[in-house]
Order: sequence, then C-alpha cells, then structure tokens
Amino acid sequence: MPLDAIHHAFFARQCQEGMALCGESDLLELTPVDPLPAPQRYIVTLRCTGLCRTDSGAIVETNLSHVGLHFPDQYLRSVDRPIAIWLGPPSIWAPNILAPSRDRGAPLAPSWICMGHINPGTTLTAVLHQLFEIVTYQRFSTHDALNRDAAAWARQNLDRFPVDRRPLKRRRLRLTFEKETTGLRGPSASPIGGATGDGTRTT
Repeated sequence: MPLDAIHHAFFARQCQEGMALCGESDLLELTPVDPLPAPQRYIVTLRCTGLCRTDSGAIVETNLSHVGLHFPDQYLRSVDRPIAIWLGPPSIWAPNILAPSRDRGAPLAPSWICMGHINPGTTLTAVLHQLFEIVTYQRFSTHDALNRDAAAWARQNLDRFPVDRRPLKRRRLRLTFEKETTGLRGPSASPIGGATGDGTRTT
C-alpha cells in the first residue's frame, strides 16, 4: 500500500537522522534495505562489545552484531508487532534477546529482541540507542527476560556491566584557545627630561 505523504516525510526524515548519527559514531553502521529517500527496513551493524555463549558454556566477548529493523506502513498510528529481529551472532548472550536454539535445528534463524513498549512514531535514532544499550548491557530486564538463563547469569554478574562504556555517539572535544597578548610597558618613573603622567615635563 502506498505511503501517505505524512508517513513518507516521516520515514525520509528518520533516514536522514539515522545516517547523521552514523556519521557521528565509530560503533554504528546503518544500511537501508528499501530504496531512498524513505526506507522502512534497515540492517543495523553494531561494532560495540557484547557477550556470546560458546558451545562449552563460556561467556566471551563479541564485537560485531547485526539487527534487522522493519517499520510498518502505519507506524505513526500503531505498532502491532516487534520492529527488530536479531540476525547475529546466533550465540548472543543477553536477557532481552532470544537467540535461536541449536536444539531446534535452526541456529541461523532470526530471533526477536524485547525492547519494551515501543510507542508509535518512536524515532529511528531512539531505537538505535536502545539496541546499543541492550547489546552492551546498559539496558536489560531480569524479571521478564526472553533469555531466562542470561537473566539469571546477569543477576550474579552485575559488577561487569556495562560491557562497553563507550557512548554510541562520539563526544565532541571542545578546545578553547586564548590569544596571549604581550605589550611593552615603560618604566614606572619618567626619565629625566621626559613627560610625566599629567603631561608636564621633568628636568
């Protein structure tokens, strides 16, 4: 169904703002799947530190994650399904991400991400920040988690979080330069035969 003018303008603005955020981040890449200027689907690449669980049960760090985003046509009016799916790595270890079970025989199948309640019209940049916080353990739930094993582990390892303390958006370095001025100051006393401060001359 063709987008109405309001939704088209909204999605176009979200793309612009999302790309601007990428330009100010060392940890984020955003690839539109749909044609510009108003894509509704994206592949999000996060180059921040997250956690994975190996086949042996060890919890190790990962520095590359992929998420799929799909904003529905009527996104400004309602959100009736999850907008984010986890694409990889399949061994991700996070309370709010349900990684596919190898026991089900589909280790590369996409899985859902619990981002809490998403209000209609939530901006793309807000969603990107939430995803970053979920992966880096800046935001997670242990009482209604998708991955209960990861939630139980997180409760016992709170001192390790967040696993990446860098901000998604680079902090701007502000440098202030002060111009140093030097002047030649004469002696405090006028020389013999010179002028005094009141315009008279001494002898």
